[in-house]
Amino acid sequence: MKVHLLAVGTRMPGWIKAGYTEYAERLPPECALHLVEISTGKRGPKADISRAVREEGERLLAAIPGGSCPVALDERGQQWSTLELAAQLTGWLRDGRDVSLLVGGPDGLDAPCRARAERHWSLSRLTLPHPLVRVLIAEQLYRAWSLLHNHPYHRA
Repeated sequence: MKVHLLAVGTRMPGWIKAGYTEYAERLPPECALHLVEISTGKRGPKADISRAVREEGERLLAAIPGGSCPVALDERGQQWSTLELAAQLTGWLRDGRDVSLLVGGPDGLDAPCRARAERHWSLSRLTLPHPLVRVLIAEQLYRAWSLLHNHPYHRA
């Protein structure tokens, strides 16, 4: 199984890239994490934000590999504990399909992306910096995998 992290945004600070890479490279091939960066819609003082979100959504939907299970990262989604994420990961691995995690831009996900998703996952009720989501997802997937394999990384 491959986990496709489809994330809006292409110019991330070095510390975001380093944090994401640190955890993504720890994951084994059976649970490989693959980042696909989606360009952001035009923003600025006179930009049409709803149009930008719609364009980002269209690019996200087009990037979902055929046959994969789309999961929307959305503040209205369900929050999972580490154990619950490990159970989700077990289910995804058993399902056999790839998983596509959809991360919207600074103004969130377009409604068609949320509608296409089979699951809706909220990382936190906190407002998080948009780029940090990549690092959190990579770390939490690695933590869930380590928990399933009795690896010492996860110490609850």
